[in-house]
Formats: sequence, structure tokens, C-alpha cells
Amino acid sequence: MKIAEGKQENGVLTVYLAGHVDSSNAAQAEQELNELRQQAPEAGVVLDLEQLTYISSAGLRVILRLRKEQPGLRIVNASPEVYEILDMTGFTEMIPVEKAYRRLSVEGCEVIGRGANGEVYRLDPDTIIKVYLNPDSLPDIHRERELARRAFVLGIPTAIPYDVVKVGDGYGSVFELLNAKSLAKLIIAEPEKLDEYVGVYVELLKKIHATEVQPGDMPDMKAVALDWADFLNGHLPPEQYEKLRRLIADVPEDHHMLHGDYHVKNVMVQNGEVLLIDMDTLCMGHPVFEFASIFLAYQGFGELDHSVSEKFLGLDYDTCTAIWEKTLRLYFGTDDAARLDEIAGKAKVIGYTRLLRRTIRRLSGTAEGQAIIANCKARLAELLGRIDTLTF
Repeated sequence: MKIAEGKQENGVLTVYLAGHVDSSNAAQAEQELNELRQQAPEAGVVLDLEQLTYISSAGLRVILRLRKEQPGLRIVNASPEVYEILDMTGFTEMIPVEKAYRRLSVEGCEVIGRGANGEVYRLDPDTIIKVYLNPDSLPDIHRERELARRAFVLGIPTAIPYDVVKVGDGYGSVFELLNAKSLAKLIIAEPEKLDEYVGVYVELLKKIHATEVQPGDMPDMKAVALDWADFLNGHLPPEQYEKLRRLIADVPEDHHMLHGDYHVKNVMVQNGEVLLIDMDTLCMGHPVFEFASIFLAYQGFGELDHSVSEKFLGLDYDTCTAIWEKTLRLYFGTDDAARLDEIAGKAKVIGYTRLLRRTIRRLSGTAEGQAIIANCKARLAELLGRIDTLTF
């Protein structure tokens, strides 16, 4: 039986160790490892220990000798048992060692949320898991965990992931949410309480926007929006592009927190406590950028095809529109239709900018995409013709 097998890719030789490596076969393992290295003498080496169940001091000496020849040696997928051996013997201080991730399946699990970066499933009454669409999402997962931690420290009620797992070929973050339900589910179950639930929703939104963050701790949404506008240079008439960019550039710098994807599926209620989830979009900036994303969630994405809203939020378009309008009235404390239309128009400038860019990149070759592009351009032309500032 072979103890070591290898695969070379992009200048890296990954060696897979399997079974037990102890005094009875350490010499064989070292010989097989060296034969693999001779086939790729210039390659860096990574040891993958996913199939290794035990390693003795004799096996550890093989790794030590390899490290002397390969100072950049890394170890990945160490099981908890093997990791404990490496940690106890000091190897984790000498060599980068990554633990193996436990595997979970979401087959048959209820989907409780979908976003641009992943899907959220309920594993059981106590646990949810966010599965990322990008199979190389580990940096994104660690970034989201750090953003969630910062928000929690600043007083935002949020669920912080306690585990990272493998799901198929990708990764997921696991959260403990005991019998929590999203506001979307609660609204579906109790439509007569819509005003009450929107009140809860707006109260949390105000708390987020009242929270100041240190510059650099979170992405600046104004910079992101300027990138969206710059993408449209050449897709919009020059005078429209120039005005759009100027309007965004003139939005004052603001270091208050924004969620970036704030809708009723990302607000959970657990035993009367409200919790914010899906923190990978957390950022900072003027509230106009937040209301742009809120507009898209409830109206913009489903403007031409109302079924999009139902698929996205599980709510019919009329209910989504009601949530959007009630949110504006409650957040800004006014029933003045002209004032609310003015605020909504400013948010829509950013919203249609984002949607236009997104559609050009993803759907420009389809009839659906062409319809959305034409609608966004018409809406932007009308809005830019009457709006001279995005602040409120």
C-alpha cells in the first residue's frame, strides 16, 4: 500500500499522506515522498493529511527533515487527532498547519435566504448554515467573520459563526440560531402584524446607522458606488455619466455603519431578540447607499417581473412595495409624499446605477437583460434630469 501520493499544480506539489505513519513504515513514507519530489524538484510542497489517521515520532521526524529542505512547507487538512499531536509536539509553531474542516450536507434542508454570495439553509431547529457560492471562499468567510465580530463589539445584535465546514466542493459558516425566524417568515405567517414587524425592522436599521466605525475597519460604500458609476462610462450619454459621478462624489464622507443588503430575510427574531445576519456586505457610508439596496430588494429587482420579488423574499410584490414605503415613512418620520418621493428618488439613482452595471455584466446578451438595461437607462435619465444632490 502506498502511503504517499502526489499532485502537482501551479508550481506546488501536494503530497497526500494516508493511514498510519509510525516506526514500521516511516522509511517507506519518506522514500515515496522523495520520489514524488524528484518528479518536481522545483515545486513547493504542501502535505495534505486528510487521510492520515495517526503519526508517531518517527513520522514527525520525516516531516522535520522535509521542512529543512522546504522552509515554505505547509500542512493542510489535519484531523483534530493529528492536529493535537502536531500542536502538542510544537510543530504548529514551526510550520503553518490548517485543520481539516468537518463535512456537512444541506441536501433536503430548508432554504431560508439567498444572496449574491451564497445561500442560507436551516440544518435543524438550532442551527443555520451559510453556504458560499464561490468554492474558493475561505478568505470571504474569514472576512465576514471579522466584520460580524466588529459589529458585535460595537453593539449590533448579530449571530457570529462558530464553525467553518466543507459543503460539497465549497465552504459554509455555521451559526447557532435557536428556533429563530426571519422577519419575512413572520410577515408571511402574520400579515396583520406588518406594521409591527416593519417597526422592528426600522428600529434595528436606525441602530446600525447610528453606529460609528473607524475609517478602514469596513469598506467605504461611496468608493464602491463610484466604481459602479465609472463602469457605466460609455454606456450612458456623457452628460448623464458626468452628472451621476459628480452626484456620488459629492456625497459627504460618513463613517457610520451600513449593512449593505438590508431586507426582511436578513433580520431574524429569536426569543423576542432581533439578530442581524449575512454580514459580508457590512460597510460604512451615507444612508443613501443603504436605501439604494433596500429599494432594489423590494422594488428594483422585481420591477419588470414581479415574480422575482417572490422568489427572492418569499413575499408578493405588493407586500414588498408596502414594506419599502412604510420603511421610508417610519425611518424619516414623515407622511409628506413629496418629501418621501424626493428621498426615494435619490436612493433610486444609486439603485439603478448598481442594477444597470450588474445587468450589463451578467445578462446583456439576453432579452431579459436588454429589457432591464433599457428600463434602468430610462429611469436614470428621468432621475438625473431633476435631482441635483443625493444627500438628505
